[in-house]
Amino acid sequence: MAASSPLPRHLFYVGDPLTLELRSLLDTRGWTVKSLELDREPGNFSSKPSGGLLDFSARNVLANLRLAENWLSVKTVGWLALLSPAQLEDSTIRRLVRDFCFDYVTLPASGERILNALGHAYGIAALHDGGTRDPVSAKSDSNAEGDMIGSCDAMLALFRAIRKVAMTDAPVFISGESGTGKELTAVAIHARSVRRNEPFVPINCGAIPAHLLQSELFGYERGAFTGANQRKIGRVEAANGGTLFLDEIGDLPLESQASLLRFLQERKIERLGGHESTSVDVRIVSATHVDMQTAMIEGRFRSDLYHRLCVLQIEEPPLRARGKDIELLARHMLDRFEKDASRRIRGFAPDAIAAIHNYGWPGNVRELINRVRRAIVMAEGRLIGAHDLELGEFAECVPMSLAQAREVGERQAIEMALLRNRGRVGDAARELGVSRVTLYRILSAYNMRDAETPSSLGLD
Repeated sequence: MAASSPLPRHLFYVGDPLTLELRSLLDTRGWTVKSLELDREPGNFSSKPSGGLLDFSARNVLANLRLAENWLSVKTVGWLALLSPAQLEDSTIRRLVRDFCFDYVTLPASGERILNALGHAYGIAALHDGGTRDPVSAKSDSNAEGDMIGSCDAMLALFRAIRKVAMTDAPVFISGESGTGKELTAVAIHARSVRRNEPFVPINCGAIPAHLLQSELFGYERGAFTGANQRKIGRVEAANGGTLFLDEIGDLPLESQASLLRFLQERKIERLGGHESTSVDVRIVSATHVDMQTAMIEGRFRSDLYHRLCVLQIEEPPLRARGKDIELLARHMLDRFEKDASRRIRGFAPDAIAAIHNYGWPGNVRELINRVRRAIVMAEGRLIGAHDLELGEFAECVPMSLAQAREVGERQAIEMALLRNRGRVGDAARELGVSRVTLYRILSAYNMRDAETPSSLGLD
């Protein structure tokens, strides 16, 4: 049986003419070679993964190291450096090799040695291609909603909820911690609604001074107050036909709450200084990180307004509850902002991945974005480490056996079931799908509580 021909692979070469031996080996192994001129702008010349061979011993390369760096920065090319042993002493060349090349070979070297290293560099570059990248960093329609990405159960449930509420025109209330992406959820709802071609107008109720909020929401007529030289349309009226997003609605002052409630009841607004009502057709989507039940009990938020706003409710999951999505988001942000780096960043070091999962993320996605962007700029190596994320103390992983992991999981499941059922063991057992006797035995084995024995309850 004839041997199958190798798959074609592209090689970009910068340097002196290739030796006959190396050219012959490249042809035999299925490489298509293209020589490059250093003074050409790289641009987006390669959208598919390719190999790259840069000969630092070539005269034109040594004379144009700054231009060479432009080519080395191309993400989809896995560069291999060829250099003489003496060139390793040159700080500029060392930096270029360290920051941009996947490997280097000192000359003289055999063609086989060069091809083996080149194959490795090509394989690493191929990991950056959309069709071959690691699944944790892939983004598809099944795990994305607009600018939000995720594949954990909580996010998939959120995406389903977005699609459902988008089909109606009822007010939507989005709750969740700061930094979880509540505005992205509001944008996604609007984009899937029948109002998608009309305005989406956001207003941060907590960022506008109370004395200006009325005019921002409802506008004003000329002469309504000092400095009102012309009529101004308010945010509510500007959203006519579309969606009005009231962010941080929990921080809305009480006097403005009354005006907003009146608008929701009548669907009409009256500009400050005006005497005529104007009908406005908007869909209201609101969001807050405030505990609204506590706010209503303490008299900081009107319950009648809350029930007007909270017809449909969506809970935004915190980042710490999103499991593998944390790493997916970190890689997504690295891809998005890596242009800010002064050198090619290849990914996250193992200690960074461990820290990402061990840290509690009180600032949620907003904090993750900030930490990754800062690490991209400040990292000194080609891999972002835990210290670059300023999470060094969270990088250590305690070794755990399968038995220990099973016990931790069972403890957490039981504790949550008992909390949900207010300590009622029978109800918790039914929820967990075990008998009450079994649950008592597990509780006793783990010393989780001074449980009554089954015999004392007449269960034996």
